[in-house]
Amino acid sequence: MFKSKEVPVYLFFGFLEGGKTSFIMETMKEGQFRDGKKTVYILCEEGLEEIDEEQLQVNKFKTVNIEEQSEISEERFLEIDKKLKPDRVIIEYNGMWDQDVLVEALPENWLVAEGIAAVDASTYTDHLNNMKMLMLNQFTYSDLILFNRCTEEMAENGDLAGFKRTARAKNRRAQVIFEMTDGSINNNIREELPYDLNADLIDIDDDDFGIWYIDSFDHMDNYIGKRVRFKGQVYFPKKRDRDIFVPGRFAMTCCAADIQFVGFQCRYEHAEELKEKDFITVTATVRAAKMPGVEGPVPFLIADSVEAAEPPQEEVVMFS
Repeated sequence: MFKSKEVPVYLFFGFLEGGKTSFIMETMKEGQFRDGKKTVYILCEEGLEEIDEEQLQVNKFKTVNIEEQSEISEERFLEIDKKLKPDRVIIEYNGMWDQDVLVEALPENWLVAEGIAAVDASTYTDHLNNMKMLMLNQFTYSDLILFNRCTEEMAENGDLAGFKRTARAKNRRAQVIFEMTDGSINNNIREELPYDLNADLIDIDDDDFGIWYIDSFDHMDNYIGKRVRFKGQVYFPKKRDRDIFVPGRFAMTCCAADIQFVGFQCRYEHAEELKEKDFITVTATVRAAKMPGVEGPVPFLIADSVEAAEPPQEEVVMFS
């Protein structure tokens, strides 16, 4: 049976004027597409950035315009595949459209190679305040999140650290980078932590659980061997050893429908005596462990003590 050739697909997410087209055009000019392969460039919105027609020809790009979300379908993409026979596909998606609709419509032989979200840092806070779900959903299928138009002021007053925290809360596997207004890349954005990493016992306040959760995964080496104390709820994973439980909190990244439980696998000799959903205070040492289905090591706790606790004033953790 004939099998259609596999076609790598590069997805670009972001709002209008967020920098998607500029990113693609710059990559084009750098010559990364001058390998003789045919690229189909699917545009789902038109911004102010001019598309260089000469660059399109030099890089063997064929442009397809899709103006309505209703046109996003497997049938439409198969039609493009049959007619243009691309070696790769770039889709610049409309930031107001549902990302799930796009991903579910991709033909079986169109394989997602990379997802990239381009974000205008100067408007990010406004978008979070006024259309949080739409904003954060840009990150769901993104391997790279690029904040562009960043200023030194944003870096100095902690805005960029907060941006990184909200992005990584939505998609922990994504790489987050910051492009400054002069075109340079600033990868040294660190958040001033609300607790003392050098203390013999690191006390995590209830309101700081989200910050600690993200930072412990982003900078795990800073926590290995450290003792921490925090409040969480008891959760038991379906497949576990008898002395394993997960202390954590329910967290909301963008809306009530997006609330999920986040926590750490923890070894405790009396785990079976705990009751699921009860609030407890855990004192534990942080180690690193490899978990099934997770790339690379993750934080793993060895509990010294687990004590009953009252629920925090705000039971749901916010990352922004």
